[in-house]
Amino acid sequence: MVKAFKARHDFVVKALNEIDGVECIAADGTFYAFPSFQKVIDSRPEIEDDIALAEFLLLEAGVALVPGSAFGTPGNLRLSFATSMENLENAIARIKKALQ
Repeated sequence: MVKAFKARHDFVVKALNEIDGVECIAADGTFYAFPSFQKVIDSRPEIEDDIALAEFLLLEAGVALVPGSAFGTPGNLRLSFATSMENLENAIARIKKALQ
């Protein structure tokens, strides 16, 4: 399981960093990524904050992310990688498509 979670972590961090306006640092001992989407929020006048972005991604991409403002870090979104690689690949692809 350690190898599986490492592979999922590495995939998620790399894939998120490939999305324009998203910055994701490596997680340290958790099964969550906590990328900044602030540049995405700033570039889209129809999205005022991380809560609105989380709602947008839920409705448009079918991906549930938790707004960072719930953890005192507005502009970020939390994504769990405690799921299959297939689910992660699909989720990241849907996020990319919704943000294009």
